[in-house]
Amino acid sequence: MAHPLQLGFQDAASPVMEELLHFHDHALMIVFLISTLVLYIIVAMVSTTLTNKYLLDSQEIEIIWTVLPAVILILIALPSLRILYLMDEINDPHLTIKAMGHQWYWSYEYTDYEDLGFDSYMIPTQDLSPGQFRLLEADHRMVIPAESPIRVLVSAEDVLHSWAVPALGVKMDAVPGRLNQTAFIASRPGVFYGQCSEICGANHSFMPIVVEAVPLEHFENWSSLMLEDN
Repeated sequence: MAHPLQLGFQDAASPVMEELLHFHDHALMIVFLISTLVLYIIVAMVSTTLTNKYLLDSQEIEIIWTVLPAVILILIALPSLRILYLMDEINDPHLTIKAMGHQWYWSYEYTDYEDLGFDSYMIPTQDLSPGQFRLLEADHRMVIPAESPIRVLVSAEDVLHSWAVPALGVKMDAVPGRLNQTAFIASRPGVFYGQCSEICGANHSFMPIVVEAVPLEHFENWSSLMLEDN
């Protein structure tokens, strides 16, 4: 969960998000070192009147400043490609959920069950209970078992939406007439918040996503109660 004045990412709640955080730190350190070197060169050139004749025309330096950026780009590109492939991996999901975007709410359908689905609307500010978050709470949460591979099929009924939960490292566009899929594993029980991340009309900012990860036994009890209610 994000908090006021937060500068970094939310705490990772999935293995993919942990990889993304590590890659962010890796790339940021490279950017920091490059910026420091460039700043040093600028200060040295401005503040000194001395000239090194061996730097004015040097084949070795030209080779270095051609090869070094290429090596740096490779050091950034290889981990990035690895994570891209990891994010596309969907191996034997234990549960499949279809998330449909509407103007302006989400509907969820648990396709492994015969009749388990519901709509998820934002709770209005005046109806919030103490401790609940404004603009982030939904009347029905997407409940999933923790530490299990979950596949989410994402689509939309009317306009473009985007199903995004930052703590889980998930963001997938919801396109009318198209079925996209993504997968994640919640590495611990908890409640994780997200929002529609594609401008979809007047109430775009009022369709939150709430994912609740619970132990498998609790998920089975919840699903049984939902099926009885339906």
